[in-house]
Amino acid sequence: MIQYLKALKFIMDSGVERMDRTGIGTKAVFGLQMRYDMADGFPAMTTKKLAFEAVKAELLWFISGSSDVKDLNNLGCHIWDANAFADYWKPKAKFEGDVGRIYGVQWRGWKASASDKTIDQLSGVINRIKKNPYDRRLIVTAWNPGELEEMALPPCHMFFQFFVADGKLSVQMYQRSCDMFLGVPFNIASYSLLLHMVAQVTELKPGEFVHTLGDAHIYLNHFDQVKTQLERSPYPLPRLWLNPEIKNIDDFRMEDIKLIDYKFHPAIKAPMAV
Repeated sequence: MIQYLKALKFIMDSGVERMDRTGIGTKAVFGLQMRYDMADGFPAMTTKKLAFEAVKAELLWFISGSSDVKDLNNLGCHIWDANAFADYWKPKAKFEGDVGRIYGVQWRGWKASASDKTIDQLSGVINRIKKNPYDRRLIVTAWNPGELEEMALPPCHMFFQFFVADGKLSVQMYQRSCDMFLGVPFNIASYSLLLHMVAQVTELKPGEFVHTLGDAHIYLNHFDQVKTQLERSPYPLPRLWLNPEIKNIDDFRMEDIKLIDYKFHPAIKAPMAV
């Protein structure tokens, strides 16, 4: 995770201070890219504890296509509660716990124009990887301009594309808004996990997660936490275990996903901007 720590330091040293919608303010740079080779180990943060159970739960929730935060709560995760029950969103929610047409809904049920048909982007991409692995259209997007107002939170990680070479599957994700201290370590782990899961169900080896960042920022009230993290030395990366019996992306459960030999420094608490 050295490249992530270098990115933190680069933003602290070279970023520009800007006000943002939360009123807190950030120091930010525009346009970064980081690459994580799964052969080096699973890129779980080691300079602070990663909430890997929450990573698993949220990703499984997205894959299910649910818009109900209670389904995520049933997996033991409450990271979307603030958005689901925020005052700005409550008038738009269709039911208690509704978060609208967010990530998983777009991944699994994109509304086709001029018809009642929905498009399961994720299943479609998995099928195309199996049939035509060198296709240049192995793309899933959550950024739906026509439905942004129907989301409790517009997608930050908005678009991802798969690539197959030499029997390995890689994925690149574009993230428009990148909370470098709290959100990005979570996003790195989530898309690396998705990569492993899709690789397993397409009978490929996991290659690289390429993370392309747009507005990469550190909130002004996270500076002390970032400085603490930069003082720590990383541990070796853990390994990921997936239940080898799972052959369908919809069949994964919490118990089918584990980190092995995960050694980490203590957690560093910081407030989340909503």
